[in-house]
Amino acid sequence: MRKLAAGNWKMNGTLAALEEIRALLADHPAPGCDMLICPPATLLAPMAALTAGSALALGGQDCHARASGAHTGDLSAAMLRDAGAAYVILGHSERRADHGESDADVQAKTLAAWQAGLIAVVCIGETEAERDAGKALEIVGQQLAGSLPEGATAANTVLAYEPVWAIGTGRTPTAGQIGEMHGFMRQSLTARFGATAQEMALLYGGSVKPSNAAPIFAIADVDGALVGGASLKAADFGAIVAALSAA
Repeated sequence: MRKLAAGNWKMNGTLAALEEIRALLADHPAPGCDMLICPPATLLAPMAALTAGSALALGGQDCHARASGAHTGDLSAAMLRDAGAAYVILGHSERRADHGESDADVQAKTLAAWQAGLIAVVCIGETEAERDAGKALEIVGQQLAGSLPEGATAANTVLAYEPVWAIGTGRTPTAGQIGEMHGFMRQSLTARFGATAQEMALLYGGSVKPSNAAPIFAIADVDGALVGGASLKAADFGAIVAALSAA
């Protein structure tokens, strides 16, 4: 399995931010892991032109479940692919919370991504209240069951565990908590999808930064990271890439 360092730029970045991509590629032209940046849609095409032939893959941050139609403001998976994306993030907690996306919505979008030839990075994770109530495994199990369609494989799907209470807060779960959840995810996926689940990349996301990357990557069944704020700067994201390459 090739490990994956993925960066989610969220609603950040203008054309000037392409300098960070140039710097990242200059410092890491041939990393020992896969690299992915998911910029805002406005930057996808110019970033694709800049990174053509490089080690950096690109992705979208969301897509519509339909291939086309009267959906003002939305983008289809095929449009993302046409603009240079190879991946798309789906079911991020911010989409689930801010836009009311359900597991069924995420599942429909995942099917659309596959049909367009994109790899789906499906996000799951519990809230602080759910963890404090002892329901973290139950919630993540429900999200896994409801968000993934039949036919998920290591070739078309990446899973990202992002405890909602650790995203952008500076808080990070303990190694034991991360290991327990990633082990549970691997077991659940294997029970449903068989041997291919052993090769599915399971990413951890939630306040990953250069200072904590190496210990996180040392945890069993952590195959990379979905990085937020630290992916906006080449130096920070590059340090995370280096830590994953060395893991």
